[in-house]
Amino acid sequence: MHHQVIATSDAPAPGGAYVQAIRHGELVVLSGQVGVDPVTGETAEGVAGQTRQALRNLLAVLAAAGGAPEHLVKTTCFLTDVSAFAEFNAAYAEVLGDLRPTRSTVGVQLAGGFLVEIEGLAIVPADAGTGA
Repeated sequence: MHHQVIATSDAPAPGGAYVQAIRHGELVVLSGQVGVDPVTGETAEGVAGQTRQALRNLLAVLAAAGGAPEHLVKTTCFLTDVSAFAEFNAAYAEVLGDLRPTRSTVGVQLAGGFLVEIEGLAIVPADAGTGA
């Protein structure tokens, strides 16, 4: 079984030597997404705005892999300011609604001045196919 590189214009293009996601069987490994609008190239304002946009980008890549939000099983979230956790958590819950994948959240320094980055793992059934 070979892995499949996933790419979509519905999320920002990779800014380095990586791909948006790789699908290997039912496992989809999603690269970290930041709060950049893929159409305008603008970075969302604040922790909440960047969290919402990063999750929208992550879910767009997941959709391109044939997945849906309920296939997301794990996220790793990176915050430059852990004192903004409550704001981050509220925006995260707003986007994902009742979905509660497992999650780790860590404080880091991010390249490009971003406040939030979110990566994920998903299990997408083989019969879900792939998107664009």
